[in-house]
Amino acid sequence: MKLLVINAGSSSLKYQLYDMTDESVLAKGLVERIGMDSSILTHKPTGKEEVTEVSEILEHTTAIRKVLEKLTDKEHGVLASVNEIQAVGHRVVHGGEAFKGSALVTPEVKAEIRRLFDLAPLHNPPAIMGINASEANMPGVPNVVAFDTAFHQTMDEKVYLYPIPRVLYKKHRVRRYGAHGTSHQYVSRVAAEYLNRPIEDLKIITCHIGNGASLTAVKGGVSVDTSMGLTPLEGLMMGTRSGDLDPTVVTFVMNKEELSISEVNSMLNKHSGLLAISGSSSDMRDITDGWEAGKPNETLAFEMYEYRLRKYIGSYAAAMNGVDVIVFTAGVGENSAIVREKTCENLSYLGVELDKELNKIRSGEPRRISTPNSKVEVLVIPTNEELMIARDTLHIVQESK
Repeated sequence: MKLLVINAGSSSLKYQLYDMTDESVLAKGLVERIGMDSSILTHKPTGKEEVTEVSEILEHTTAIRKVLEKLTDKEHGVLASVNEIQAVGHRVVHGGEAFKGSALVTPEVKAEIRRLFDLAPLHNPPAIMGINASEANMPGVPNVVAFDTAFHQTMDEKVYLYPIPRVLYKKHRVRRYGAHGTSHQYVSRVAAEYLNRPIEDLKIITCHIGNGASLTAVKGGVSVDTSMGLTPLEGLMMGTRSGDLDPTVVTFVMNKEELSISEVNSMLNKHSGLLAISGSSSDMRDITDGWEAGKPNETLAFEMYEYRLRKYIGSYAAAMNGVDVIVFTAGVGENSAIVREKTCENLSYLGVELDKELNKIRSGEPRRISTPNSKVEVLVIPTNEELMIARDTLHIVQESK
């Protein structure tokens, strides 16, 4: 079965085409600047040259039509016909409490995704556009949605509730939902496979740290706690997001600076984190360059980031009464040896012992970076959310027949 996986943003659309007989990627690509007359489609068929096309793409339906044209192009394509695509999987950030796993798209499912727009205003609306565009271009082909929040629906009430009036939960479902669930689930499973141990026996802390970042405590294969909350703003310090802070900061700053709700939301989501402290960049590569050069602002940003990351790891070890495995993944987790090194240096009380030479290796494959004497296995595992979505899509489509 050939499956197309789509991750739709407001002005972009990522895609990967899988042959699920061996889970191989046949092609992948990206459409950027949707809504403009100079949109860019970058298409990379496996085993062939990458091609780029600039054209007018004003909305997502046209974007997917262009993608399908490339997939079936005689020179750059990998399909004889669009009819070879038997299902489409979509990434959706927020599924609320309604979805504890991936789901076949129905009118009711789309209505629920729309109802959750307030909780993921930057992500859920484009997801609906991607679903509608798929249905328009491939009528009759089943669509499946995979939710970033679904993996965390196993959290206990004492974990996901906030200590605020319960009426806010009952009326508006104000609670911790988490995010990056597809990634946390994928790398925790790969960790167990890599170590050749049953996941049911493991206590794993998965560190998905990129421009957005979250940690999850995975006990026995299920999420028992996670750092993101009602929205992806809570938790770790991130590229442009503040992470945890005193809630009164919001009302205090709004009052002093006469900011609107949208302005303070923009400040916390787009102008905080590494960018705010360094004053120069939200990119960890720039921050570590500045830290190594002894620049004070970048040094402070790096130290704050590492401290908060390490503090969360410690709290999740406490939550699970121990930890067997720590996994680093996503852009920073997979590529920043210095972030991993400095974090692990200060986890010696848990028995973490890092092999600095192994830590420097970049392989693109799951690997151990702890020493044989380390009481905790430390792994670097490249995440693959698209493959996880493809697997869920295949399973749900087969079940629905």
